[in-house]
Amino acid sequence: MAELFSRDYFLFWWLALAAALFLPVRQLIWVLSVRRAERDGQEDEERRQRLKRRANVTAALLVFVFSFFYIGILFRNAP
Repeated sequence: MAELFSRDYFLFWWLALAAALFLPVRQLIWVLSVRRAERDGQEDEERRQRLKRRANVTAALLVFVFSFFYIGILFRNAP
């Protein structure tokens, strides 16, 4: 079990953390952008779908970069 937390499994933990964070971060980004669009009076179904696609890309980039650095720091002193 201890070998699961070695540097050999860096890629596994990186992808696991990214996958776990993707959905909540995407939802948060999407809700904030839809609320901003509603406040500005630009809200319709087509715009919501565009904002959802943008939230997907933004969340993916943000989550992969964050999880890479977080797991890198976590495993820096690992055996």
